[in-house]
Amino acid sequence: MHLLQRCSFVFACLALPAFVHAADFDKKNCTYKGIRLYGKVQLVQSFPDIKVQATSSFPDLKVKVVNSSADRCGEWQIVTSFPDFKVQMVNSFPDLKVEMGSSSPGVR
Repeated sequence: MHLLQRCSFVFACLALPAFVHAADFDKKNCTYKGIRLYGKVQLVQSFPDIKVQATSSFPDLKVKVVNSSADRCGEWQIVTSFPDFKVQMVNSFPDLKVEMGSSSPGVR
């Protein structure tokens, strides 16, 4: 019986980040913790609004980098000042996984 309780506890601890992530990421409104996932984006090394991991399989968001008018879900205009939000590229423990360079941006 104790083994079953321990296994249940371990499973709950491992599954918790997936449930927290799902609550923060709003696919319908294309937001993460209330931050619109389109617009002017600044790439930073510290103090990001969102930590992002680039991936080619099973992304949360497909991103298209544009030169101007980033007004649709997944369209990012890279800027060096006055961003709508700041992104840090990470290799592990991201808030979101994105596929960069997509011709059809948006939530998947």
